[in-house]
Amino acid sequence: MEAPGCSIHLKSAPARAGTPSGVALRRCIRSILGSPGFEQELEALDIPPEKLVNPLISFLCETDDLPRWRAVRAIGLTVARMARESLESARTIMRRLIWSLNDESGGIGWGAPEAMGEIMADEERLADEYRRILFSYIDESGNPLEHDLLERGVLWGIGRLARERPGLVREAAPAVLNQLRSVDPAKRALALWAIGFFEVEPRAARPLIAPLAGDPFEIPIYQDGELKIRRTSDLAAAALARLDAQEGRGESQM
Repeated sequence: MEAPGCSIHLKSAPARAGTPSGVALRRCIRSILGSPGFEQELEALDIPPEKLVNPLISFLCETDDLPRWRAVRAIGLTVARMARESLESARTIMRRLIWSLNDESGGIGWGAPEAMGEIMADEERLADEYRRILFSYIDESGNPLEHDLLERGVLWGIGRLARERPGLVREAAPAVLNQLRSVDPAKRALALWAIGFFEVEPRAARPLIAPLAGDPFEIPIYQDGELKIRRTSDLAAAALARLDAQEGRGESQM
């Protein structure tokens, strides 16, 4: 039995000798990333996770948005699987992604912040160790990337982590809220999306969110396996409603 569009065997099939070549494996992964059931098909491959990481990372530079975002998700699943078998091997991948964002690496690190956020959403031990590095990339007193496209990825990564582990993200609130002042409309929208998954201090947040309630900017945001068009004004309205509810809970406890 084989994965659709893929000549690599599944775990339930009789074993074949050796690991497929890089070209064959990348072709197979491309086919899988194009499938609606890509997560299940990736899990069904009878290939060690450490053999999947390199070809998956190569898809972070894809120009086609959906396969690129599915590669982000697949990296998270694969590295989390690695961590269950060898936490140090998973740490190596995190360090590789961090290095790709370093000026000395000679590269740009496309997709690295998103992959870091996805990995940490899937593996709490790595989140405990590396989340502050991700936060630092948008913190003026930290290690800001000073590149709008990369910082958009950081905000998405923080939002992805916050959705799964909101308690680990609260300390990033000042840096995320500060992005609501950005001249880049995509960063403002992604900051609003991110704070939708964890609590922020209403008195600090409301003056920054309220002016965006009339912003018509739209952005595709990857969530739940698909790209969804979100409007800044809608994200701001939802954020203000959450602040109202949060303040209401606080008053009821007084």
